[in-house]
Amino acid sequence: MRILHTSDWHLGRSFHRESLKDAQEAFVDHLVDTVRAERVDCVLVSGDVYDRALPSVDAVKLCDDALARLKALTRVVLIAGNHDSASRLGWGARLLDDSGVHVRTEFARVGEPVLIGDAAVYGIPYLEPEFARSEWELRDRTHAAVLTEAMRRVRADVEARGPDVRSVVLAHAFVTGGEASDSERDITVGGSAHVPASVFDGVDYAALGHLHGKWAVTDRVRYSGSPLAYSFSEEHHVKGSWLVDLRADGVRAEFAEAPVPCRLGRVRGRIDDLMHDARFEEFEDRWLQITLTDPRRPSGAMERLRRRFPGALVLGYEPEGDGADAPRGWADRIREKSDLDIAGDFVTEVAGEPATADERALLHEAFEHCRQKEALA
Repeated sequence: MRILHTSDWHLGRSFHRESLKDAQEAFVDHLVDTVRAERVDCVLVSGDVYDRALPSVDAVKLCDDALARLKALTRVVLIAGNHDSASRLGWGARLLDDSGVHVRTEFARVGEPVLIGDAAVYGIPYLEPEFARSEWELRDRTHAAVLTEAMRRVRADVEARGPDVRSVVLAHAFVTGGEASDSERDITVGGSAHVPASVFDGVDYAALGHLHGKWAVTDRVRYSGSPLAYSFSEEHHVKGSWLVDLRADGVRAEFAEAPVPCRLGRVRGRIDDLMHDARFEEFEDRWLQITLTDPRRPSGAMERLRRRFPGALVLGYEPEGDGADAPRGWADRIREKSDLDIAGDFVTEVAGEPATADERALLHEAFEHCRQKEALA
């Protein structure tokens, strides 16, 4: 049994206002070519097919093209991620089953496998803790609690099928041991985000999505990462998909690298050094995040820098020294703060004093309502 594990396509996403449409189309071509060349039995897409709940027309067309081309070669199993609208992505899922494309977005179908060869493939879509807790009558409102219950249902079905059936699970979560980047949407509101890898004990392979870097949490529990870089923190990521063989003697996985549309880079220094120093030549054809360290902010900096670095996309300013007297930008001030803390800071700024416990509870309830509304969109 040979599977290709991919995730986090984020179709429709841009990179700091630069279109990624051509790059995402190139990835789909690469995916189809890999499936054909490697004789893949099943493609797994572990969530975040789209970048937002209401994807663009171009994104929907590209997804339709990808699935049509893949189903002509193999079977496909995909789940909803936290960026997807489960109801929209799951429209027509029962009809698509007959075509060989199996979309899993519903609580009710957790534990119901797709049978491919000698393997049972279980899709666990992104589970919003508050919804899943209510649906399954759980006491804890954490990601670990709802995934534990989902895996209980999966194991019950695996055991009923006997020892000759291989088991594969798709899930979209933040599993302890993975490494985050700047481009994943935070999922901590509504309970602890981290899930122990032991939740997936007892299955032959767990194909994870959500984190954008490839990562082997264990030999049998892996993240494929996103096929493209979606933040400068992914500068050194190697993008692609896991090619996994389920064999009698265990699991063997190798990484199939995807094409790179444009390399990323992060540079810092004084503007005169950046403009003239030969050591920055290698960055001239990259998309760049540039941080200036001049004691005084240079005027017209981005226009000047783009004469040498046409791919300069993000410009920051951190003056040399401790920078204690330099004003910090909004992004710097909120970088390590949760949504609730940011809202609390706003209350302090407006009211002149910190939010009370009752006010913070109300803000928390408002954020929960927004998350639930988005999940149902």
